[in-house]
Amino acid sequence: MKQLILITMSIFSSIFGSAAQQLDQIKVLEPNAYYNAINKENVQLIDVRTKREFDSGHIRKAINVDVFNRSAFVQYFEKFDRNKPIYLYCRSGSRSQRASKLLVELGFKEIYDLKGGYLNWKHE
Repeated sequence: MKQLILITMSIFSSIFGSAAQQLDQIKVLEPNAYYNAINKENVQLIDVRTKREFDSGHIRKAINVDVFNRSAFVQYFEKFDRNKPIYLYCRSGSRSQRASKLLVELGFKEIYDLKGGYLNWKHE
């Protein structure tokens, strides 16, 4: 019984430990804070929506990398600096959360997500 408890605790620790680690690396910013942050030089700004969505409107200087095309997404980020902050957004915030978690798996240390996504963007 004691061994079963230790195994269960280990499983919970690994599950919740990695979730806590992801929370430390991923920050969700309100639109005004996001706007201020991305207006610095050489920002890694990524729109994770489809090309069609991106073409219908996007944040200035954003690069479009569709999170639904996982292999291309992963390959694209191989050339990025994992120690430099990266800023993501999508339509409403759901896909960028998914993309953020994937970037954590790829070794990115500092990820910022636009709260509410492009629908919540009032700038420009």
